[in-house]
Amino acid sequence: MVYPWHLYTFAFIFIVSGSLHFMKSKMYMRIMPRYLPNHKLLVHISGLVEIILGITICIPVLKNLTIYGIIAMLTVFLLVHFYMLSGKKASIGIPKWILILRIPLQFFLIYWTYSLLQY
Repeated sequence: MVYPWHLYTFAFIFIVSGSLHFMKSKMYMRIMPRYLPNHKLLVHISGLVEIILGITICIPVLKNLTIYGIIAMLTVFLLVHFYMLSGKKASIGIPKWILILRIPLQFFLIYWTYSLLQY
């Protein structure tokens, strides 16, 4: 089945983002909330899940289930965005205005994901 270009773009973004969890693990570990255990393992698991979701969204029989998985993952990742607003160390030097803009961006990504159900 041929999907619209933006579904493939979405898949590509998730595959690249998931790959970065392995290539830039230290960066991702620095933004993990302190109350979560074993940051390196969680970073690698989340990266692997992103890669798998990026691939399976292109498989017709798995697409709708994958979309709900992505929505769940994006919702959980909101915790990281709010955590990064909690202090200077958690923000890793990113300006506060950018961190604030990431929150509506996350909701846009959730909406975009949901809109892919129509294909």
